[in-house]
Amino acid sequence: MAVTAPESTATDDTPARRRRNWRPWLLRLALAAASGFVFYLSFAPRPLWWLAPIAFAGLGFALRGRRLWGGLGYGFVFGLSLYLPLLTWLQDFLGAEFGPWPWLGLSAALAAYLGIGGALATLAARLPGGPVWMSLVVIATETPRTWWPLGGFPWGRVAFSQPEGAYTPLASIGGAPLVGFAVVLTGFAVPALVSRLRTPRRALLPAAGVVVPVVAGLALWPTIGTGAQTGSLTVGTVQGNAPNAGLALMDDSATIRANHLAQSDRLAAEIHSGAVPKPDLVVWPETATQMAAGVDPGVDQAVADLGVPTLIGAIYRPAGGGRVQNSEIVWDPRSGPGERYSKQELVPFGEYVPARTIAQWVTPFVDDTGDMQPGTGPSVLDVAGTRVTAPICYEIAYDYVAREGVDLGAQLIVLPTNNAWYGESEMSYQQLAMARLRAVEHSRAVVVSATSGVSAIVEPDGSIQRSTSEFTAASLVGRVPLRDTTTLSDRLGAWTEYGLVGAALVAVLAGVVVRLRTRRASAENTTRATGAG
Repeated sequence: MAVTAPESTATDDTPARRRRNWRPWLLRLALAAASGFVFYLSFAPRPLWWLAPIAFAGLGFALRGRRLWGGLGYGFVFGLSLYLPLLTWLQDFLGAEFGPWPWLGLSAALAAYLGIGGALATLAARLPGGPVWMSLVVIATETPRTWWPLGGFPWGRVAFSQPEGAYTPLASIGGAPLVGFAVVLTGFAVPALVSRLRTPRRALLPAAGVVVPVVAGLALWPTIGTGAQTGSLTVGTVQGNAPNAGLALMDDSATIRANHLAQSDRLAAEIHSGAVPKPDLVVWPETATQMAAGVDPGVDQAVADLGVPTLIGAIYRPAGGGRVQNSEIVWDPRSGPGERYSKQELVPFGEYVPARTIAQWVTPFVDDTGDMQPGTGPSVLDVAGTRVTAPICYEIAYDYVAREGVDLGAQLIVLPTNNAWYGESEMSYQQLAMARLRAVEHSRAVVVSATSGVSAIVEPDGSIQRSTSEFTAASLVGRVPLRDTTTLSDRLGAWTEYGLVGAALVAVLAGVVVRLRTRRASAENTTRATGAG
């Protein structure tokens, strides 16, 4: 019997039919865009951590049943709706000189990773337990973007939306990668659960994907220790404040220095009058002064007046010349400067200019900007009888910096930072959220000392003991516990991340195999049907 085409084929290309075909695509696109913006809303300063899994549930619905190119597009739109609002502070920093192009370009580059994640997730979705493999794929894309573009940019990782809430304790087990995986899995399991509600037995696995990550996180909260194990330390911070001038602050270092000397004097007066307890350690923020070869009579006098060891954040020029470094220096009130740690992960366009020849086409600003010299040693310093790790500003976003310090015996995390470049934006709060997650990850208190805010003292469970506001001169004095416990996250180190990436690669390859087999089986069925006809 001959096979004939259905008569309705002639009407398949009518305008009404074409409009109906576009509607699902537009709805999915709108859902992906809305979900990306919902994900943005889960980040600090809003305490809306629970929006993150809802956002990935929305993305999961958009990706459901899609193929590679559809996943790429929906994932990219999701990422763009996240990063464009999340990174608006780049306009405060670079906008005056560079226009919107760095902000738009970086947002698009980071969104491309989520686009790739969305595309590869459509392959992993074909496997049994699809939401698990899809989540692994999305989190795996966070690893290469710590390398590229511009030397990597880990900002906006899923885990950084979780400084508090049900998922936070998982950081003590597997760090930021495990927290991110748990959040995405909860979201991606929702579409699978909804599709199987009519068959309860088949709904058990996706229901577990929704519930288990939340329950696991909540069950771990009682294990998060906050008590002192090796004594405690009274710590003070100096927030001198700075003009809200964006990138122009590079030409106003004298004002920043004067402000911090003045605030240090005020703190010293409060200490001597008994208004605040005498600290064991005082922390200045990043790049609060400039000095050559550790010589600075003004800082020497300020530390002598405080009468306690102080960590000084400085733009440091080595003896004999050479490129400057962004350093944190141990300064003793009697003997002066001692150990020094220099920032390893430098900020593109702020501390060095990548692709300088190309950048010169966009703005002549780069001609007046020199490249700093990155540090090479681990972030660990001995001060006030205590070993501390001091990731500088941007470095808190990188897993290895604080982890290396803790592995080398640091009992406290200190975060000196200069966020004055970024105006009254969400940037400082986003960074503080990272510090809170690191506190839980390493079971250490964190002292954040910022040039213009937000400075904070963070307990080992991520809670904020006290904090300042932005663009004010202020000091904090508080007592923090010293801890030497080693979390499972510290013991596993980068292997958690490598394991998740490896599993994601296996899932993608398996998904490719399944897709090829499906195509082959479909072709064979078509051949048999044609032969039978």
